[in-house]
Amino acid sequence: MNENLAVILTFVVYISLMLGIGIWSYRRTHNLSDYVLGGRSLGAWPSALSAGASDMSGWLLLGMPGYAYAAGWEASWMAAGLFVGTYLNWLLVAPRLRSLSQYANDSLTLPDYFSNRFGDKLVIRSISAFFILLFFTFYTSSGLVAGGKLFESVFGIDYRWAVSLGTLAVVSYTMFGGYLAVVWTDLIQGLLMVVALVIVPIMVLILVGQSPNELLASKNPALLDPLTNAEGSPLGWLGIVSLVAWGMGYFGQPHILARFKGIKNRQEIPYARRIAASWTALGLGGAFLVGVAGIGYFDTPLEDPETVFMSLVQSTIFHPVVAGVLLAAILAAIMSTADSQLLVCSSVLAEDVYRPLIQPDVSSEALVRIGRITVVLVAIIAWYLALDPERSVLGLVAYAWAGFGAAFGPAVLLSLYWPRMNKFGCLAGILVGGVTVVTWKQLQGGLFELYEIVPGFLFAVIAIVVVSLLTPVQNNGAEFIKQARS
Repeated sequence: MNENLAVILTFVVYISLMLGIGIWSYRRTHNLSDYVLGGRSLGAWPSALSAGASDMSGWLLLGMPGYAYAAGWEASWMAAGLFVGTYLNWLLVAPRLRSLSQYANDSLTLPDYFSNRFGDKLVIRSISAFFILLFFTFYTSSGLVAGGKLFESVFGIDYRWAVSLGTLAVVSYTMFGGYLAVVWTDLIQGLLMVVALVIVPIMVLILVGQSPNELLASKNPALLDPLTNAEGSPLGWLGIVSLVAWGMGYFGQPHILARFKGIKNRQEIPYARRIAASWTALGLGGAFLVGVAGIGYFDTPLEDPETVFMSLVQSTIFHPVVAGVLLAAILAAIMSTADSQLLVCSSVLAEDVYRPLIQPDVSSEALVRIGRITVVLVAIIAWYLALDPERSVLGLVAYAWAGFGAAFGPAVLLSLYWPRMNKFGCLAGILVGGVTVVTWKQLQGGLFELYEIVPGFLFAVIAIVVVSLLTPVQNNGAEFIKQARS
């Protein structure tokens, strides 16, 4: 079979399957709760794999392998931080948020949860919605950039058309199917991603005939040392802390937190945690080995390290049909995150902007329609930002990840564990965390080389504690924490 034809047919079958799930989910979506959280009805497997797939996105098959290809064992610091962050998020946040989000007036979105938890109907909700829309614009754009690189590499079409094609594919099933479509497609996509990340490095390493460390030593011994960069210069504490600190971002990612709220019950969470941790370990380990395998396979360095997975798959190692399935894994990674992000944006605009500010008595069915229209509008903005082919997938993800982690992570954690936290502290934490990330990113040199999530998270915690202690006690804080534990 012609190689290009095999790949095209694989992509057509894959996208058709995703659209089919979207249509199936559309018929089971009757109100906003169904559209945003699937009626809180999903079990451990779809919840865990959906959280992982929507979390890792296209950067797991492009950004992470590219980083390992360029930096070797330096990339292990980031992988370790992400794994620990995944586990702690399921351990510390998932069970309490599942209980408390339902107790707090059946809160559907993150701004809705903050509003009901602290009795603030407008300010916290509006500020939270602003930061979600701001950072998700960049985050969704990163997925569309990855999609553009994929379609450009595989089909040889112009990058701008490639981005447009990827955007259309994601929007189609997200707009109609909502949360159910997103989660069930994520389940398939998550399995496909991790299988691809296990198969590709194993096959290449067998072909090359060397262990990962032997490959790194033969190409550049500096890549063997996790304490130095590729040039052999020490990373220093700023570099190591910045890489490990990626794990701090998990506590504030709205699209991941939505999976905790949508799981069937708390009893499913320990099982889901084990599934999520196993999936993450396999995915991160495989992504690292893909980069190392690329170092040994290619004699001429790749112009764009983020294409190492695609370049290996498109080599003569794999049968065209297998190559098509493996390349579809990249599309799976892209779609599984972009759809979640678009869904969160649409639910935030419908539930946290349109309802409180424009039409308080709007029907649930009308909100679903508004949410679907929002998916298209947000996708258009992200598509426009993604049209620049020079944008880095990892760079865009890093900025959005830090923004969410700092703006919402401390507020979520303390709202689940500290009875004394009040609405003034919550608002201060969100503002200080978000503004710190935006400001820190613009500064260069010295201490400002530290990944912006670290000062953003730290300053947000301080702001929450100080402002809460200086302002009146919220009388029902202890009751909320009691419900979170139950």
